[in-house]
Amino acid sequence: MHKVAITGTGIFTPEEVITNAELVASYNEYALRQNALHAAAIEAGEREPMPMSSEEFILKASGIEQRHVMSKFGIVDAGIMHPVLPERAEDELSIMAEISVKAADEALKKAGLIAGDIDAVICAASNHERAYPAIAIEVQQALGIKGFAFDMNVACSSATFGIQLAADMVRTGSVRAVLMVNPEITSGHQEWRDRDCHFIFGDVCTAVVIQRAEDVKAAGAYEVLSTRCITEFSNNIRNNNGFLRRTREGHMADRRDMQFHQEGRKVFKHVVPMVADLMLGHLADENIEPSELARLWLHQANKGMNDMIGQKVLGREPSREEQPNVLQDYANTSSAGSIIAFSKYSDDLPSGSLGVICSFGAGYSAGSVIVRRM
Repeated sequence: MHKVAITGTGIFTPEEVITNAELVASYNEYALRQNALHAAAIEAGEREPMPMSSEEFILKASGIEQRHVMSKFGIVDAGIMHPVLPERAEDELSIMAEISVKAADEALKKAGLIAGDIDAVICAASNHERAYPAIAIEVQQALGIKGFAFDMNVACSSATFGIQLAADMVRTGSVRAVLMVNPEITSGHQEWRDRDCHFIFGDVCTAVVIQRAEDVKAAGAYEVLSTRCITEFSNNIRNNNGFLRRTREGHMADRRDMQFHQEGRKVFKHVVPMVADLMLGHLADENIEPSELARLWLHQANKGMNDMIGQKVLGREPSREEQPNVLQDYANTSSAGSIIAFSKYSDDLPSGSLGVICSFGAGYSAGSVIVRRM
């Protein structure tokens, strides 16, 4: 069995940014138009008026201040309210593959590797732009990587599940090095017309190189000491879109359930203890005390949720240094969130420092990765 290390990470951040003020302005304009359109039904009590949003509401509910997106103008246009991305020809590089390659280039550079050093590519993301061919295989070809590639989806936990899978392959000797990419164009499945969730998501792509510890070339790598994943079925976070949609009567319409929707309070209530128990049990099985942890790199979904999980794991309120947040700048980027936090806030720790990368989301699903700075 081989020891495993994370040796490089990369982030592609879209240039376009939507602030909370811009988002509130477009949503409120849409809500006003809808309320005017349905004024008679609202007056008759047959329809509820759309509520207004505010910057204060968004910040209190989530801690999010802005988000990066691949296409801004359609989202902030009250007559469109979704991103507008031009269709690409089948012989062009897809948008998910394009941003994956950009993040991968950075990760490979940090790891001190070239494409020829990679044996496998995993595209782990919550939403894929097509069923097949796999985005991972397209990335593999674009980078000139031999070996094999495949896509996987465990919603917001895709990256930690991908790390476990990659680590297992490296540990058992089937491969020497794996590139995992997490292209999250979450703006495409976000419902920008729903006050309760119109602020949640942003776009980004992250990449991680996982390889045998004995082959590490780069300074500051992190050994993967242990991984653990858990799932528990729940409908509280769901998206009903899919290839069977056209087979069902009435499903071609613009239905709300064909985009992201959730029961936020139920998710908070169920997921916080689930994740805290997973992390504490994982640490206990590895004979690691929570007090030994230098850092928690958590899924970036909601500041209140992260604060409570950190408090349950550490037994006290974590400091900003112990539990860095990036969601104020990136919003919820699904599986990429914990990787952004790890990539941006891991270089400062000294050798021997322990930390946990943890993500959680729809499924329910949660993944915990215990790492130690080499």
